[in-house]
Amino acid sequence: MDLSRRNLMTFGAVAAATAVTIKNASAQAISFTPSPIYPDPAIQVLDPSFAKYRVASASLEQVATGARWLEGPVYFGDGKYLLVSDIPNNRVMKFDETNETWSVFDANSNYANGHCRDLQGRLIACEHLTRRVTRTEHDGSITVLADNYKGKKLNSPNDIVCKSDGSLWFTDPPFGIGGMWEGEKADPELPHSVYRISAEGELSLITDELKGPNGIAFSEDEKKLYIVEGRAQPYRIVWAYDVSKDGKTVSNKKALITADDNGGLDGFKVDVDGNLWCGWGSSGAAGAKPEELNGVKVFNKEGKAIGFIKLPERCPNLVFGGKKKNRLYMASSHSVYALYVETRGAV
Repeated sequence: MDLSRRNLMTFGAVAAATAVTIKNASAQAISFTPSPIYPDPAIQVLDPSFAKYRVASASLEQVATGARWLEGPVYFGDGKYLLVSDIPNNRVMKFDETNETWSVFDANSNYANGHCRDLQGRLIACEHLTRRVTRTEHDGSITVLADNYKGKKLNSPNDIVCKSDGSLWFTDPPFGIGGMWEGEKADPELPHSVYRISAEGELSLITDELKGPNGIAFSEDEKKLYIVEGRAQPYRIVWAYDVSKDGKTVSNKKALITADDNGGLDGFKVDVDGNLWCGWGSSGAAGAKPEELNGVKVFNKEGKAIGFIKLPERCPNLVFGGKKKNRLYMASSHSVYALYVETRGAV
């Protein structure tokens, strides 16, 4: 089912007025010139093991620009399009692969951030403004999956992933209620936490021990759960947990990746070989050099950095898409970049 039908029914007038070519959408547009050199020098091999994932004749592309802060990308293979949150503009944007257009999909997204699809292909959204997780049904109606825990409001659901058993796992830091840029300022009622929504709809707490839990993903075999601790000090960390046999709890917390270059670890995805493709940028620490850090850093399942995709902008999150799930879409501040790679996303 192509959820662009929802766009046509609910947001048709807006979408018709704002559908444009890929280069502009009423915010800051970033100029970009593709490299004429093969292999593209933007794709850097940090370890020989990464060389097999680089396509020598594929270069970095900018497929859309003109946003304020892009996050939460999700790919719809059945519709051949990408959705991505432009959080401060309170909208979700759509890049259509079939005609290379960049348009408004949802003009009032409740400051949505992270997205995924459930096992039935429905859109799942983390909304900052309403402090909830929602599901868009096939008829376009909205179902609230979670908005409180034990009677207290969630903070601002951030990133989300669907497990093969149909459960949804999401992070709930206070980023969306910390100011007016990505939502509305409010006092938190709950600790920074990570939750699980069962396939039957039951909400349970996974952990509340991380400061600013952000990106979340499972390993390719779902035996590990990875979570970014966005406010860890002095550096951001990806923690690895063992997932229980029943798939409902985690244990044995271990640090897998430490961004000791002051990298702004944010969202990430895992490929079929278990590598973590991590959105990267500056943490904002004194001495950090954004021009050197902006991009995507790739780590193997042991936590060793093996590759880097250098971008002109910070990359908050990314997703594998395309017909073969081998086109990496990088939601990068004002723009979306794409690169064909020799691997596929695990989800």
